[in-house]
Amino acid sequence: MSKKISILGAGESGVGAAILAKKQGFEVFVSDFGLIKPKYKRELENYNIEYEDGKHSSDKILVSDEIIKSPGIADKIQIIKDIKNNGINIISEIEFASRYTNAKKICITGSNGKTTTTLLVYEILKNAGLNVGLAGNVGQSFARQVAEENFDFYVLELSSFQLDNMYEFKADIAILLNITPDHLDRYEYKFENYTDSKFRITQNQTKSDYFIYCSDDKVIMQELTKRNLSSVLLPFSVNQKLEDGAFLDVNKLIIKNKTKQMNMLLDELSLTGIHNTYNSMAAGISAYVLDIKDDYIRECLKNFKGVEHRLEKYLTIRGVEFINDSKATNVNSVWYALESMKTPVVLILGGQDKGNDYTLLYELVKQKVKAIVALGKDNSPIFNAFKDIVEIIDTNSMENAVKSAYYLAEKGDTVLLSPACASFDLFLNYEDRGFKFKEAVRNL
Repeated sequence: MSKKISILGAGESGVGAAILAKKQGFEVFVSDFGLIKPKYKRELENYNIEYEDGKHSSDKILVSDEIIKSPGIADKIQIIKDIKNNGINIISEIEFASRYTNAKKICITGSNGKTTTTLLVYEILKNAGLNVGLAGNVGQSFARQVAEENFDFYVLELSSFQLDNMYEFKADIAILLNITPDHLDRYEYKFENYTDSKFRITQNQTKSDYFIYCSDDKVIMQELTKRNLSSVLLPFSVNQKLEDGAFLDVNKLIIKNKTKQMNMLLDELSLTGIHNTYNSMAAGISAYVLDIKDDYIRECLKNFKGVEHRLEKYLTIRGVEFINDSKATNVNSVWYALESMKTPVVLILGGQDKGNDYTLLYELVKQKVKAIVALGKDNSPIFNAFKDIVEIIDTNSMENAVKSAYYLAEKGDTVLLSPACASFDLFLNYEDRGFKFKEAVRNL
C-alpha cells in the first residue's frame, strides 16, 4: 500500500513537491487555505493529483504518513497544531526533494544578500559549463527540478522558514552571509531562535563539506565559539587579511586557499557597496572550492547585472533618481542601501512591521535622509522611531508615496523605496510592491 503525503500550500514549492511525490509513487493530497492559481490547478489536474483550496480538510490531512509544508505557513495555525498533536512528521519541500537526488548542493542563507549571492554562484557555475539548477527561493522549485531534470549541481537559496523543516538534508557547500534580526514574529520574538534557524544550514556537514561565512559578522563569530562544526571553514572579510577564504588588500579582492590565489581589482566588481563586496566574496569562494577557473569567476563578478527589486536603479526624472529596493524587508537591508547612497535621499519606508528595531538606522538617516515617506496601513512605528530626527509624511498608497517623495526631492536627490517591512498590508508580496513603485514613477 502506498504511503500518503499531504502538501500544505499550492504555490511553486508545493506543486513541485506534489509532482515529485506523485512520480515517486506516493498517494498525494494538496491543500491550500487560499485560492490556488489557475496554472497550478491545471498542473495538479494534469498529474491527476487530488487538491482543495479555500480550506484545510482535517479528515484528509490527518491520515497522512508525512506532511510537506510551504515555508510561508506559520506553525501557530490550527492545522499545524493538529498535525503535531497527531505525531505526523512535517518536512519542507527542500528536505523531501533532497531524498531523490545525488547532485551536489551549494546552499545560501543569511538575513540579507541571499538572492544576489545565489544568482552570482549560479551564473559562475553555468558559465563554467557545469550542469546546474537554480532553486529554493528563486527559480523553479527544487522538487520540480528533481522530478523533471537531471542536474549535477543545485544552487539553493534557503530561508530560515525552509531550514526549520529540514532534518536529514546536507549542504555540500553552505554559505551564511550574515545574521541580523528578521522575522522575529515567527520566532517568538527571540533572536536566538532565529539564529539557531540560520545555523541549520551547517547541520549534517562532514569534514568533506565546506562552510563559507562572514567573519566580520559578530553574531556568526559568537555562534561559532559555541558550535563544533566538522566542515572546512572558509571565512570572508573586508576588515582583516585571512589565510584561507576571501579578503580585501587595499583596492584588491583576494580569494585564496593553501595552493592558489586569485586577485581582482575592487573597481572591477559590477555590484557596488560593501554588502555586494561580501556577496561577491562568498560566491567567489564557492566557485574556488569547485575548482572553477579564475577567468570564469572574474567574468561573472565583472558583468553580473544584479537582482530586480534590489537596489534597482529605475528612472531619473528631472534630475531625481528613483531606486527600487522593495526586496529590503528588514532593517539591516535598509542600512546597506543607505550606506551605498552618495546623494541626499527621500526614503520610502514602512509596511507590515515585524518587530523592527530602527535604532540601527538613526546615524545613517541623520547623515543621508532629508525626509521619510511612510507607506503602510499603520505608520505609527515609523513616526515613533524617526519623529525627532527627520520630516515624515504619512501615506497609505504607492501612488501617494511616490508623488510625495518626488515633491520633497530636488534635482540631484535620490528617491529610495527601501521599506524595512513585509509588504502584505498593502501588496501581494515585495515584487508586487516593486512593480507598483515603478508604475507610479512612470506615471509622474
